[in-house]
Amino acid sequence: MHLRLIHNNERDLFNGFLARQQGSFLQSYEWGELKAYTGWEPLRLILEDKDEILGAVSILKRGIPLGRSFFYAPHGPVLADPKHLEPLLGEIRPIAKEHRAIFLKIDPPIPKENLQFHKHLLKAGFRSVNKGKAFENVQPKFVFRLNIDKSEEQLLAEMKSKTRYNIRYAQRKGVQVRCSADKRDLSKFYSLLLETCQRDGFAVRNYGYFSRMWDLFVPRNMARLFLAYYQGQLLSATLLFVFGSQAWYLYGASSNELRNLQPNYAIQWAMIRYAKQRGCQVYDFRGVSGNLDPNHPLYGLYRFKEGFNPTLVEYIGELDLPYNKLLWSLYNKGEPLLRQMILLKGPLQEKLKLLGSRG
Repeated sequence: MHLRLIHNNERDLFNGFLARQQGSFLQSYEWGELKAYTGWEPLRLILEDKDEILGAVSILKRGIPLGRSFFYAPHGPVLADPKHLEPLLGEIRPIAKEHRAIFLKIDPPIPKENLQFHKHLLKAGFRSVNKGKAFENVQPKFVFRLNIDKSEEQLLAEMKSKTRYNIRYAQRKGVQVRCSADKRDLSKFYSLLLETCQRDGFAVRNYGYFSRMWDLFVPRNMARLFLAYYQGQLLSATLLFVFGSQAWYLYGASSNELRNLQPNYAIQWAMIRYAKQRGCQVYDFRGVSGNLDPNHPLYGLYRFKEGFNPTLVEYIGELDLPYNKLLWSLYNKGEPLLRQMILLKGPLQEKLKLLGSRG
């Protein structure tokens, strides 16, 4: 049993194992390529025993001061059997030493209820570093996942009546949703995304990031753009990712106008139907806040996604495996201050270079 870096021509081998094991698109070869655009260095490794792959992990390396670095495996590692975790970690350690990494961060999509796996991670030396119930972590800790291995009629019947009504209302009013693999539509999505970010007060990556994302995922049939129109006016646009038997709603944008036509409901239903046509069994709405106080500013997002009758899943969250405990402790104490300093000064795009590039 040994761990090795994959060769450039082993993209399909790497992705194929991940897809068969229900791995996340965040572990895909292409996601590593996208993060390289923002300054990360992807290291893609497979754990083998003779000709059999037992595990795989895409590690993103980030340089930090003093010639050091840290490792981050978004939604990784991916294993054929949990018993292969310790051999995998043991093989990563000398690689971390070579790259002067002070810790490895993981946030595997494992439900919190899986106490055995969580204890296994803690026994291996990982430390829980969860930062909150909203979107303080690198990846959402609370997500909504919908089993779509059902008929469309059953999916509609199981939705909340208001959600079902809004989908049909949008259809009756003439809202039309188009699925696109034409890159000329990306600028339309991005313009609407800027409008959304300005309205809701959150940051946005530059267009080059989305252009690179498109080139990596759309031609490989791993992503599609959806656009909702009313009488030729673009009201809503979303990006959907497909990997193996799962689909993820990753980005959404909406106009300030004609929101009463419920285009966001129509576009979600279109994406769910598309995911079913692609043979997906799970549709992931991605993050919501774990704070269910109706007065919480993110409660509206929770209510919107909840209406489609998904299951709320709380993952075990972020865990760090320190290789240098002193430097890891210093990094964790200094990181919040660094991020706060970034937020207080500098233009928006400069903030995103640091805040948005963590994976």
